[in-house]
Amino acid sequence: MKFYDITVKDSKGNDVSLSEYKDKVLLIVNTATGCGFTPQYNGLQELYEKYKDKGFEILDFPCNQFGNQAPGTNEEINNFCTLHYNITFKQFDKINVNGDNESKLYSWLKSQKGGLGSSNIKWNFTKFLINRNGEVVERYGSAKTPASIESAIVKLLEE
Repeated sequence: MKFYDITVKDSKGNDVSLSEYKDKVLLIVNTATGCGFTPQYNGLQELYEKYKDKGFEILDFPCNQFGNQAPGTNEEINNFCTLHYNITFKQFDKINVNGDNESKLYSWLKSQKGGLGSSNIKWNFTKFLINRNGEVVERYGSAKTPASIESAIVKLLEE
């Protein structure tokens, strides 16, 4: 399976083929609204505004697997993010990133770039950087801020 073969659900429950993102640089993030890392939404939005016209997209996948920090419906999560962080990038359906019911997308991402010691996602705001060919270039842990990976994004946009 390749990245562009995967289909996910948007926040309204509609199928979205990741082939819609061909030739884009992507940052895929599992997020939560009640996490210590939630303020990273500010940095994500800044990156999105800065580079969206150059072929950059952020794909936001809320996940409630870590400390029940993404409670609520997709609509409630979207309302929170819009109200508090003014996000305009694409939010998708709430998913599981680990375990028996994990998203096919996250199974694929983890198969491409495991982690230190384990391929499991350890916490909210783990980030995967994808190049224009649908290949995982890097995996970043939760503490890695959006600003700290900007140069890697710029490099991919310039390729």
